[in-house]
Amino acid sequence: MKLSTSYKQILSLSVPIMLGSAAQNIIVLSDNVFLYHYSSTDFAAAGLVGVFYLIIASIGYGFSRGGQIIIARRNGEHNYKGAGTDFQALFIFELALSVILFLFLQFLSRDFFQLFIKNPEILEKCVAYIQPRSWGVFFSYLGVSLIAFYTGIAKTKFIIYDTIVLIVVNLILNYVLVFGKFGFQPMGIAGAALASTLAEVVAFIVFIGYMIWDKSNRKYELLSIHSLVVKDFKNMFSISTPIVFQSILGIGSWFLFFSFIENVGSRELEISNLLRTVYLILSIPCWGYSAGINTMVSNFIGNKKRQAVFPIIIKTVKLNLLSTMIISLPVLLFPEFFLYPLFGKEDMTLILLSKPYMLMLFAILMIFGIGGIFINGLIGTGHTQTALRIQTIFTVFYIIYSYLMIKHWYFGLNWAWAAEIFYWGGITIMSLLFLKTKKWHFLKF
Repeated sequence: MKLSTSYKQILSLSVPIMLGSAAQNIIVLSDNVFLYHYSSTDFAAAGLVGVFYLIIASIGYGFSRGGQIIIARRNGEHNYKGAGTDFQALFIFELALSVILFLFLQFLSRDFFQLFIKNPEILEKCVAYIQPRSWGVFFSYLGVSLIAFYTGIAKTKFIIYDTIVLIVVNLILNYVLVFGKFGFQPMGIAGAALASTLAEVVAFIVFIGYMIWDKSNRKYELLSIHSLVVKDFKNMFSISTPIVFQSILGIGSWFLFFSFIENVGSRELEISNLLRTVYLILSIPCWGYSAGINTMVSNFIGNKKRQAVFPIIIKTVKLNLLSTMIISLPVLLFPEFFLYPLFGKEDMTLILLSKPYMLMLFAILMIFGIGGIFINGLIGTGHTQTALRIQTIFTVFYIIYSYLMIKHWYFGLNWAWAAEIFYWGGITIMSLLFLKTKKWHFLKF
């Protein structure tokens, strides 16, 4: 596909990715909604273990993003066989990585949770979730490698259909397994985990079937056995590893944030979990545009059109802010109306308790909408180590600020959540300054 800097091009590439790249967020949302109506303890535990599993998922997703950037660069160079070789290297790498993470989740997750969780009931719920959920790592990691390939070659339409399959299967199974319908026993949080895992299995099988059927990818020789050399894996590892650490830093700091909140009280944890769930929903446009800008920047550089990089980033920022405002303002201004179908109970207590924090959430979404695109534009140039250094600086600040604001001073949840504004504000400024230097013009891989 020949890329341009038009708004239409940005939308056609990014909109399908909004769903595909947000698949794990949507699964976490589905789990949270059903568990909210099942048990307050299960819902509170889901806030912690959901963030933890996002860290695990982000490792595979981070490596796939590195592979996506390399595939997009090869595609821009019209080196189609090379793109196919890079995809196979990514697929094998993700498979090996999934085995390692599966073993960790099966045998060491309880020890890990005990380091952060004081409430024994919450601890048991987290373990009950992660045991069946760990089987989904294989299909999650291999699935994101398929998405990375089609995103890298700028053919993203089928991602929409596959994500719809994932969501529908997950919703049906959550209803059946969490509440115990159609003869099944109620499983609560363990049922949500099993539902999410089975949904990933179905979505992966559907995507593999499409890839085999799709004749347009024949030039990439995906079904041929490519001679992979150490250089292929080394190249991918060097580009991908900083992205993985970025994901771990970002979501890991969030996990610490929620563990700090859990120490304050279960009600504060429930409110923050609802805010996090709303945040995940309303940030879907930014994740889609971020993955899109990775592909477009790398493709333009491969096509020797570096002058188009900064304009496409600015246009993407504008589209992202507009999209985020359109979907977020109604929800944040009228949470009683929009959140009731998802989180409403008879007294709507939790929604009403969360309402004072919606303005802060809107401010976070706006600054994230700018910073998320800028740093992903920087990642698309291949300067992933620079992006990691930037994020590391502000993650350290985020953790220190959160620790002091929650565990020592605690002026309330608004001040605690303000950490997100300082975090993304700093990332925005540093990413913009680096892109202005044009040092990224000279990186080759």
